[in-house]
Amino acid sequence: MKTIFLALALSAVSIEASAQEWVLPMAAEPEEVGLSSAQLKRIEAVTQKHIDDGLVPGAVMLVARRGKVAWVSTLGKRDVAQGDPMKDDSIFRIYSMTKPIVSVAVMQMVEEGRLQVSDPVAKYLPEIDKMKVAHEKTGSDGTHTLLLSDPERPMTVQDLLRHTSGLIYGGRGASLVNKAYVAAKIGDRSMSNQEFVAKLSTLPLRFSPGARWEYGVSTDVLGRLVEVIDGKPLGESLSERIFKPLGMVDTQFQVPAAKVARAAQPGPRPGGQPMTPRFKVDDGAKYESGGGGLTSTMADYLRFTAMLANGGELNGKRLVGRQTLAFMTADHTGIRPGRPPGLGFGLGFEVRTMTGEAALPGSVGEYGWAGNAGTLFWVDPKNELTAIYMVQVSDPDRVALRNQFRTMVQAAIMD
Repeated sequence: MKTIFLALALSAVSIEASAQEWVLPMAAEPEEVGLSSAQLKRIEAVTQKHIDDGLVPGAVMLVARRGKVAWVSTLGKRDVAQGDPMKDDSIFRIYSMTKPIVSVAVMQMVEEGRLQVSDPVAKYLPEIDKMKVAHEKTGSDGTHTLLLSDPERPMTVQDLLRHTSGLIYGGRGASLVNKAYVAAKIGDRSMSNQEFVAKLSTLPLRFSPGARWEYGVSTDVLGRLVEVIDGKPLGESLSERIFKPLGMVDTQFQVPAAKVARAAQPGPRPGGQPMTPRFKVDDGAKYESGGGGLTSTMADYLRFTAMLANGGELNGKRLVGRQTLAFMTADHTGIRPGRPPGLGFGLGFEVRTMTGEAALPGSVGEYGWAGNAGTLFWVDPKNELTAIYMVQVSDPDRVALRNQFRTMVQAAIMD
């Protein structure tokens, strides 16, 4: 009866969500931890309209504050085609929310004395040392050619962690280097991590390491680096280092057959527009993408973020030291070009550097990241708040949807 009462009283907490075994205790009501129930209900109403309009198949949303889960909302369909309702244990493709997890594993190795962030990547992956910097030239006849030169300095592990490596995503531009990435099928799921790095190393760098910030396959290379240092596949290493200690029982690169029916699926977009293709969660791919290959649940990712919010430790299991985490969540981009105003980048996380300038509200010191299918998380140490947004939506919709969620959650903070 207590569970039913909470669900009815808050109207944003489903019966299923209230029954979930969260790693943090549940607040009696959002106001207990300084959040507005009325504002959180607005988020639910807006999300329900997106579901009704066909932009969002379904969603699981969570806000925690001061060590307690303040609000959970589970809405819509897990699989529109099957008509299955969304549940709080649905498994999502988290794409680039994989990056912070792999970055933590790398920093564990730093703490173990097995590498330094200043180390050249080629110390562990010698093929990277072959890469040259591309300079695109336009001839008098309008044709484009690439001139290659040595980088000004070697690519470091820090460059990979903060995306200043010169590596890119091929689909995020139209330069000759971007086109070369696409032609080489960089990120093809049929490649192993070793094969991925071998193919990548035959391509040019977009710029000399350290020159600027540009999002790309840097964390995928870190995934291979973890394999080389640990001497085992990335998924096995992450399981031993992070998933098992934190109790993340549903986070993996391949969803086992017994859990496939829990996978959240994208739905058709309104107006007959094609949905962005998403990888099959049980396709048996060799590629364990450190930059975007994991699947996870709200409960599992809450365990990871709760560890971060608690200074690197959860339930007596310390994954990284407080100073290590402070180092990771500091801005490492400085005055380099490439980042939006007010938003720097640390070692695996976007980092808020100014209250103003950025087009989104937030607090200095906030850190987090998002995923290509629309997922989002951030940790706000100043306000002792963590928020997680789990959806599977199309590329044209994902940025606006998660920015709306982020803005509306900020408005729920009352003190």
